[in-house]
Amino acid sequence: RPLADKLAESNSLVGWLYRSTRFAALNQLRDNRRRLAHERLAMEQLITNSETAPDWERVRPVLDEAMADLNDEDREALLLRFFKNHDFRAVGLALGVSDDAAQKRVSRAVERLREFFAKRGVTVGAGGLVVVISANAVQAAPAGLAITISAAAALAGTTLATTATATATEVIAMTTLQKTLVTAAVVASVAMTLVIQHQSQVELREQNQSLRQQIAQLQTDNATLSSRLARADRSLASKLPAPTVRSTIPPTGPLAEDLTATNLYARLKENPAKLTAGEIASYLNANRRSASSLLAAYRTTGDPKLLEEAMQKYPDDPQVAFEAAFKKDASPEQRRQWIEAFKKSASENALPNYLSALDYFKAGQTDLAVQELIAASGKRQFQDYTLDRMQDDEEAYLTAGYSMAESKTIPSSQLLLPQLKQIKDLSQRMIDLAGSYRQAGDKDSAQTALQMAANLGQRYGDSLVGEPEVSRLVGLAVERNALDAMDPNSPYGVNGQTAGDRLDYLAQQSAEIRQLAQQTEALLPMMSDPDWISYKDRWRVFGEEAAARWLINKYGQQQTQ
Repeated sequence: RPLADKLAESNSLVGWLYRSTRFAALNQLRDNRRRLAHERLAMEQLITNSETAPDWERVRPVLDEAMADLNDEDREALLLRFFKNHDFRAVGLALGVSDDAAQKRVSRAVERLREFFAKRGVTVGAGGLVVVISANAVQAAPAGLAITISAAAALAGTTLATTATATATEVIAMTTLQKTLVTAAVVASVAMTLVIQHQSQVELREQNQSLRQQIAQLQTDNATLSSRLARADRSLASKLPAPTVRSTIPPTGPLAEDLTATNLYARLKENPAKLTAGEIASYLNANRRSASSLLAAYRTTGDPKLLEEAMQKYPDDPQVAFEAAFKKDASPEQRRQWIEAFKKSASENALPNYLSALDYFKAGQTDLAVQELIAASGKRQFQDYTLDRMQDDEEAYLTAGYSMAESKTIPSSQLLLPQLKQIKDLSQRMIDLAGSYRQAGDKDSAQTALQMAANLGQRYGDSLVGEPEVSRLVGLAVERNALDAMDPNSPYGVNGQTAGDRLDYLAQQSAEIRQLAQQTEALLPMMSDPDWISYKDRWRVFGEEAAARWLINKYGQQQTQ
């Protein structure tokens, strides 16, 4: 088949370059491997960086195979982020998704790489994997390989020839290309060897600088994640001891059968934890009854007086307005008042506009609802404070004397997410609106309404790392409902997809999430308290999906025995 047809089928230049580079490198290695084995080994010892991290030496031999095992979307996200050195905004633009979605896609791809390495006997943490790939992944490709790729593009009769030539000189070089570099260096003169050594030293300094910057960023992120826990730990010194909890270290022998009766899952299932007024008092005093502490106290005790106090003291706080908008006994007028306060206090957040649109739809004021939808679509930020709410509630339980495992687990199991149902209701109203436009003969407005509904779903479907997977499932369902109302052959996205293609992908994603949830649910009764802590920490840093896969890898074998 003509090469031009193959190029036309490629989603992007960087993906095509990756595959072409890899295949060309493999062919060259296959021809020269036996003849140059001893020469290659000698040169590797000469030019290999002696300060390369041990993790890279273990990762490098299987990195090509791991990258090839990824699906196209995950591979392209990693290529853009680590091999092309794009930031998340640039990755998102290239993939046609938001910055947050690009970050989540990269995190998932890194986790899948880590799992692949684990199956090959290479154990490395996800955070360490990011650092080692960032520091070592980009190398210079051999000149001969650049000529091969650019010549292929020129023969295809496309405009890719010039781009391929320029890009090939700095193309992503996997371990196979590093070996190709060794092969080319063997036949070079002594003078060329000195040049290569000098270039290697320059690259080493640049890589070390990049690595130091990344380590500093990781340290900053870690400090941010642990700051609230540190404050809570200090306040525990003056509190009553934590409630007595039986050891949950998995026993051996016949006593193993008692694990499901004593672990955290069983305790919370039998006795859902709510804090008393006495238990929450020290937390409120330590935080000077701030807006966030009053809201956490309201959620963890269920006392509506605490919410009322927050509403009176902090009417301009966006999280207070958010909680007040969902107050059970609020009248329509009071809800409207707090939604307007939410819009004012979080002017860059699209969520209050969406909530306002739903209320206008219910009131029959479609024109005002459409205005709110237009306003929401023009805002990049979308925040429902789920992560903040869970973090604040965790601190409340810690201060009240609950164990670390209990404090990390209870908030996510008891937190109410009323906004999810309203988002689903709103999406159906938008689909109905599109139907009305279509009946009136306004196909353009109908398509716009459906696209806005699909975008609403994507804002939850591509949720931030740490968000619960139920939010993502709702987002996928909203987007699927919008796409169901479109022509399946109509263009959708920036990679040549159709609405039907996207529907198939969303259906697959939903099925995978549900299957993972079922597997995880079956393993929860087996977990010890230390594993609950590790599970929740992984959830927060890498996402619930990554935490679930870790849990299945650890306990799945026990379940099948």
